[in-house]
Amino acid sequence: MALSPEAGLLPVGFGIRLDAETRSSADGRTLIGGAPMRRVRLTEHAAKLLAELRHGVPATSPAARRLGRRLCDTGIAHPVPPPGGPHPAEVTCVVPVRDDPGGLAALLGALDSHQPAPSGLIIAEDGSRDPGAIADLATLWNARLVQRAAARGPAGARNDGWRAAGTPIVAFLDADVEVGEDWLAPLLAHFADPTVAAVAPRVRAPGLPQDALGIFERESSPLDMGARPGSVAPRRRVRYVPSAALLFRREALEDLGGFDEDLRVGEDVDLVWRAVAAGWSVRYEPSVVVSHRNRPSWAALARQRFGYGTSAEPLAQRHPRALAPMEMTPWGLAAWAAPALGGRRGILPAAAITAVAIGRLHRRLASGDGTPPAEVARIVLGGQFASGRQVAVAVRRAWLPLLGIAAAWAWGRRLAIAALVAEPLASWITRRPAIGPLRWTAATLLSDAAYCAGVWRGALAERSTTALRPRLTGDRAPVPGTAPPAPGAARGSPATD
Repeated sequence: MALSPEAGLLPVGFGIRLDAETRSSADGRTLIGGAPMRRVRLTEHAAKLLAELRHGVPATSPAARRLGRRLCDTGIAHPVPPPGGPHPAEVTCVVPVRDDPGGLAALLGALDSHQPAPSGLIIAEDGSRDPGAIADLATLWNARLVQRAAARGPAGARNDGWRAAGTPIVAFLDADVEVGEDWLAPLLAHFADPTVAAVAPRVRAPGLPQDALGIFERESSPLDMGARPGSVAPRRRVRYVPSAALLFRREALEDLGGFDEDLRVGEDVDLVWRAVAAGWSVRYEPSVVVSHRNRPSWAALARQRFGYGTSAEPLAQRHPRALAPMEMTPWGLAAWAAPALGGRRGILPAAAITAVAIGRLHRRLASGDGTPPAEVARIVLGGQFASGRQVAVAVRRAWLPLLGIAAAWAWGRRLAIAALVAEPLASWITRRPAIGPLRWTAATLLSDAAYCAGVWRGALAERSTTALRPRLTGDRAPVPGTAPPAPGAARGSPATD
């Protein structure tokens, strides 16, 4: 990717808004946030520019545009594009489909009902058992049909589709999603930034479910990246976005060679990570929500999660620094190892380690800026708790077969209780889903065990353990919400369909 001289500047007319987790000092000259967390100290002039941007004044001067780009690149802020961007006439919708004429018909009906819609429509049929049913729908909706006699997977179908399109923007939509009102324009607006390769909406299970399966899918779908916008990258809060609904710049697709057809699962994660590595940016825009059909049964959900798990090892080999079941700072590891190994006797050492971490963070990030020690303590404690939950999640989703061996020791039994009971209950308390804690815990264990089985299946097939290895990160202060969740976590699974 050849970036223009203005790549370091936010486009003219863009605004910004600070991330919900960003903390600002009283004088507005110090910002703490982003992922990984950092401190940005502003000059008096830059603080005035930031105040204007936060009050809706669009960036026009080079200084304001440079400041806006810097804050958005670090995750401290998010871009607010002006109305406009590419016209729907510059967009082709590509729908990969295999054996799902009912879902395809529902999607096509939703596209027709919610205008404006992309001007072009390509259906990429991938070896369906009844290709005639797909062809009939293509004729009915005046869509171009691209067919493969034998199924080669969604990556190949999407590649066939975008290569047949002649527009600058390609909107990938799976046949099991449906769009709503005004879904296209807010996503297209981001393409006014020439560095943006792709933009994704929020993908959610249908609203108001009544059964336990529907409620669990609504609250913990691995396709749902949450309600906060973000820049997408492996070590950011939003690590990936699914191609179930994804707009991509054709130039970027050509630059990257499209989807990797050797990957039957996780091909979308791979493409997004390659785009970021090549210098493009990818945005997540949750103000737009598309619905994704639930699995029809618990067995189908387990099969889906198993399939997701099989992608972990191939992705880990292609992106060795982007995927690990657990990433933790030495401070977080030491703080949790003390009570795990020592029980009650480890509580005091853990408290001492946390106190030292608070002091180090205060000196490193907040010294001289007037940030109250209580705020620094809140940041560190939040990070420590996030690290502890990450360990428990990693145990379920990557190391479950080893838990039985570890349970022979007292520390292993504590780890088992934390991973299998305490963390799911903590998640239930945080989310308050409309099902009871026992059902929630059972559903979580089913989902994670299926995913873990897929991870080990992929590792055995590849004869590699890259996806099973934890990683210690640099000596950074722990920050709540920035530690990458284990593969398969809601808003953290490295595989979609």
